Amino acid sequence: MSRGIRCPIIREGDNLAAIVTDSVLAAASEENFQIRDRDVIAITESIVARSQGNYAPISAIAKDVKAKTGGETVGVIFPILSRNRFAICLRGIAMGCKKIVLMLSYPSDEVGNALISVEAIENSGVNPYCDVLSLQEYRKYFGVVKHEFTGVDYVDYYTDLIKECGAEVEVIFANQAKAILAYTDVVINCDIHTRKLTKKRLMDAGARIVIGMDDILTAPVDGSGFNEEYGLLGSNKATEDTVKLFPHRCKGLVLDIQERILEATGKHVEVMIYGDGAFKDPQGKIWELADPVVSPAFTDGLRGTPNELKLKYLADNDFANLSGEALRDAISASIKAKDADLKGKMVSEGTTPRQLTDLIGSLCDLTSGSGDKGTPVVLVQGYFDNYTSE
Repeated sequence: MSRGIRCPIIREGDNLAAIVTDSVLAAASEENFQIRDRDVIAITESIVARSQGNYAPISAIAKDVKAKTGGETVGVIFPILSRNRFAICLRGIAMGCKKIVLMLSYPSDEVGNALISVEAIENSGVNPYCDVLSLQEYRKYFGVVKHEFTGVDYVDYYTDLIKECGAEVEVIFANQAKAILAYTDVVINCDIHTRKLTKKRLMDAGARIVIGMDDILTAPVDGSGFNEEYGLLGSNKATEDTVKLFPHRCKGLVLDIQERILEATGKHVEVMIYGDGAFKDPQGKIWELADPVVSPAFTDGLRGTPNELKLKYLADNDFANLSGEALRDAISASIKAKDADLKGKMVSEGTTPRQLTDLIGSLCDLTSGSGDKGTPVVLVQGYFDNYTSE
């Protein structure tokens, strides 16, 4: 069972551990359910960062970018197409440079936001694996294409944004990182999950300076917020001139909540912080994974992957001649006797080989939503139960 837990609006400096604990216990009392061992309390990263006051003005981004790149002509490659996630960061980057060469991947960005359709690529004769397109060539082949859900032409949107920030802009389209080096040898690679490989490819190809989004605001700039591990990755627009950064140094928070629940109920729960889940929209083809990780902090009981038997495999193979109570007893006995590590064994084939935090984080992201539900805390019960649980 996954329950959204309503909480007060969180502000900087609030005692989040106390608020989360009190909100969960109040929900249990009002809804008449019990907290149990191995329940999972999950807190959205947004309220953690807010309570930490982990914000930064775009002027801090600009200053850091200028210091780390020199602030002349800078290639900005592989950004995601997002008004909330990237546009605010691009404003800061543009303010710190004289010229931006913006290189967009096509037909879509890293998380599946489409610039153009795959069908349009097929019909054009363009080879996205090797062809580098200028803005003029892109328009000739594809014209003006607006995003299916947002109605935004991101090419014009990002171009105008850069100009408004006082920088020159040139737009190209390519999927090979080294293509940018024909325009500049100073690069900010904005990809999220492929960032390390992109950096290596650029350096191997002769780039002079390469930094990623994870290298910007890794330390305070004029007293700004920061994230020493992820920099700008996982950030969101807070205001027109401010970003909320991904939370950091939050292992103490999850341990604090775990201890508070233990003191109040005698139950040992697990606690995690979650951001984007890790699931794909079948209509828009968008991956809900713009954060660098699903969970930046969690208690130790959430380490690892599920260790489960595939019930239908047992029913169709090992116990194909059984039914009813005999089948139930045989499967129950198999579960109770299963090995501590089933990796690579046929009886576990088809179970989900993902980290527990990624699976539970996806469940929580779907439960809490991203709008006005007001449930930034999710209580998951029974996740670690199985067929033999009473």
